[in-house]
Amino acid sequence: MDYVMPGLIVLAILLLILSFFLKDPYKELKNELDQFSMQQIQDMYQLKRKIKILEEELLIDDSEFKSPTVFSPSNKKEIHAILKNQVWSLAKQGLTIDQIAKQSSLSSDDVQAIINEFSSGERYE
Repeated sequence: MDYVMPGLIVLAILLLILSFFLKDPYKELKNELDQFSMQQIQDMYQLKRKIKILEEELLIDDSEFKSPTVFSPSNKKEIHAILKNQVWSLAKQGLTIDQIAKQSSLSSDDVQAIINEFSSGERYE
């Protein structure tokens, strides 16, 4: 027993000193990860730069590709029935048209049109 304890202490000290001189396995892994990250950042930068160059090269006068369109009042955007029911229930609760427009993300004109539709007897259920 007299030799075991000092022997273990000496062994522990030797292992501690040896651990300072050994190569850290995580250091190499960390360096590889850093290099990979830098390479990915550089690749992303080059791709973005190439995309920007291609976009600039492809800029052509838009008027060549646009067909003449005539806007008529009948081409209004279609509003879903659930949204119309929500507008109608908010109107029945006494909210103003502006408040309903903010809450439903519609224009005041759209809200007024929906309220007029429901007032005239049309239901969307």
